[in-house]
Amino acid sequence: MFDFSSKSLEAEPGVPDTLTQVLLGLRLDGVEYGRCLMRGPWAVAFPAQAAARFHFVASGGAWLRTAATDWQRLNPGDAVLLPHGSFHILASSPDVPTVDIATLSRVAVADNIYLVGGEQLGPPQPGEAPPDVMFCGALRFNLDPLHPLIAMMPTVMLAGDLAAKDATVPALLDAMEREVALDRIGACGILARLADALAASIIRAWVECGCSDSTGWVAAVRCPKIGKVIAAIHADPERDWNVPEMAALMGASRSSFAEAFTRTLGESPAKYVAKVKMFQARRWIAQDGMRVATAADRLGYESEASFSRAFKRVIGHAPSAARGGT
Repeated sequence: MFDFSSKSLEAEPGVPDTLTQVLLGLRLDGVEYGRCLMRGPWAVAFPAQAAARFHFVASGGAWLRTAATDWQRLNPGDAVLLPHGSFHILASSPDVPTVDIATLSRVAVADNIYLVGGEQLGPPQPGEAPPDVMFCGALRFNLDPLHPLIAMMPTVMLAGDLAAKDATVPALLDAMEREVALDRIGACGILARLADALAASIIRAWVECGCSDSTGWVAAVRCPKIGKVIAAIHADPERDWNVPEMAALMGASRSSFAEAFTRTLGESPAKYVAKVKMFQARRWIAQDGMRVATAADRLGYESEASFSRAFKRVIGHAPSAARGGT
């Protein structure tokens, strides 16, 4: 039986890190971005959504609160990622009544980029403070929301907390600050691309610096033995994976493999394979418009009915309900 202690879960020299492979495959695409101009007092509520939320404070400042966190101050140059798209509030002060983001004016300035709230601002009055300026956006992961990496992420990820651990983060923050300050033609488009890169860098820094537990999914993918199996499953979810094949890939007996896999990930190999297959199916159906029968056939199910039962067991609803969703 293999020893999967903390020491043995460390990647061996020269062995590709499975987590690195997962991160290389992770994509964040900006769905839409808005340059928000708000003059205090103001408070805006962002309802929960499937896409992640991103905020960058260009000037002024804001207070942030979620259902799971207390008020936190965001200063100029700060950025925050809410990977689950959780409900949250941004405000000039914690005691200001909120309005829904959907009630603010929106003026399109480019594809999927908007000026938000700008029409509400008249010329500044004598002695009046300048508006708070933020760059806010919605981003979509190419991974299923139930993917272990996504599920493990905290409600709020602050760039400032990770800046000292990854030089890319402060460099991108500086680039965004300069782009805002220069206010050149096409600035919003460049800011959107910088935001995509910054969000990905925040996640990478969090994985490298904040996921050091010796158990669970991250530990499993970092293990050169179990990680090899996990990488293979994610790379080829259409394959009819079985315990003998996976055990052979790890170089272990069936019983040793099954015991080590279950102990490290907290679920059996068969259950994990079923989840990965359903993640892939939901993407096919929701994003590509694939027919349910086609997804069932590609994933090796004998009938659409058996596939639908497995899909509902893992995802929580019928495959047809995924169409047009995330």
